[in-house]
Amino acid sequence: MAQHQADLVIVGGGPGGYVAAIKAAQLGLQVICVEKREGLGGTCLNVGCIPSKALLESSHKFEEVQHGLSAHGINVGKIELDLKELLARKTKVVEDLVKGIDFLFKKNKVTRILGEGRIVSSTQVAVKLNNGGEDVIDTKRIVIATGSESAVMPGIEIDEEIIVTSTGALSLKKVPKTMVVVGGGYIGLEMGSVWRRLGSEVTIIEYMDRIVPTMDHEVGNALMKTLAKQGLKFKLSTKVLEIKAKKDHAVLKISPAQGGAEEEIKTDVVLIATGRKPYIKGLGVEALGLQMNERGTIAVNAHYETSVPGIYAIGDVIPGPMLAHKAEEEGVAVAEHIAGKVGHVNYGVIPAVIFTSPEVATVGATEEELKAQGIAYRVGKFPFVANSRAKAIGETEGFVKILADQNFDRILGCHIIGPDAGTMIAEIAVAMEFGGSAEDVARTCHAHPTLSEAVKEAALAVEIGAIHM
Repeated sequence: MAQHQADLVIVGGGPGGYVAAIKAAQLGLQVICVEKREGLGGTCLNVGCIPSKALLESSHKFEEVQHGLSAHGINVGKIELDLKELLARKTKVVEDLVKGIDFLFKKNKVTRILGEGRIVSSTQVAVKLNNGGEDVIDTKRIVIATGSESAVMPGIEIDEEIIVTSTGALSLKKVPKTMVVVGGGYIGLEMGSVWRRLGSEVTIIEYMDRIVPTMDHEVGNALMKTLAKQGLKFKLSTKVLEIKAKKDHAVLKISPAQGGAEEEIKTDVVLIATGRKPYIKGLGVEALGLQMNERGTIAVNAHYETSVPGIYAIGDVIPGPMLAHKAEEEGVAVAEHIAGKVGHVNYGVIPAVIFTSPEVATVGATEEELKAQGIAYRVGKFPFVANSRAKAIGETEGFVKILADQNFDRILGCHIIGPDAGTMIAEIAVAMEFGGSAEDVARTCHAHPTLSEAVKEAALAVEIGAIHM
């Protein structure tokens, strides 16, 4: 058993944990990061955000070659899918980025211990090493950054071949003829889009009466119409009663959410995409007496410190959206607090993106939230069909929608469905971070011809009206 000394131990090497480790090391602390997965980067990099985006890109190109090039005067012959090569590319992308984090740890002198961490006290962490044995780390501070895992419905056995989570959906050995996705959220829509493009007949089952129910309703409705045109099928207000795996397929029993006749569906693969839950197994939070919230998250104060002094928590294990970039911001902030500086995260300006085609991006309040809060607002909208760049690239579906305070014009929210929405939302996030108004965006010169001109036009539409519509 080896004994280590540190100023700070980070338990978890995902987006929150590895960013906190690097930042703390940059601020002069001696840092040890404990992670049981071979590759750093957590769920996001290894079996989440990054591999799914690699598959989305590959499947988009496959679809474009089949159906999108003839409009450009490009005719191709027989198209074949090499799924093995497609998945190999995804794996290579992940491996390269994992190596990048390893390099950053070495560059910033962060020590990494490969194993499962258990918090013994506010000053000690025991590590069950992957290669056997146990190390002990004496430390001044501890940060819990262990992320989340798929939330699986009770009574359902995951085999990652027929009944799969998002992890299994990233590595299917063949394109299933049919796939049922349980859950109409970000993960379900993205992975459903991947396999639909590659040839599956995909059905999305959602308990609520709309997909992505927390999203601005106008944008959510537009997204569902677009995805339906692409071939995805939807069963809304539908409850899954049972899922059973057979030899080479699965059988689901479903019914209307409010009760009614049961129905059976046979499918090759079922993807369970009903959300995620904090991963705190084996950490010892019960023995430590950490205060927990109702939804199984760890309670923290404004400095991310738990109810036990000296132990902090960030990312998916605390309240808030389970987003990698939210965890990264908290990783920076907690490192700054521990180093005696001031850290801050503006939770009102955290973007979220669905990487379907078209993309959907959102930041700030939705119309529904503003109405519920009784806040008077104005709306500015501009469609991509009137944007010259969108016309030139042949991606004209969707619009930009900006919500601004009726009295002071301060931007309260923005919702984009359209090409490259995930990149364009950053402009509004920056404007909101500085308390900017719709007029500020409208009076900012945007290059022509670009997709971002649609953002400028939507900002113009808040007050007087767009120029090109």
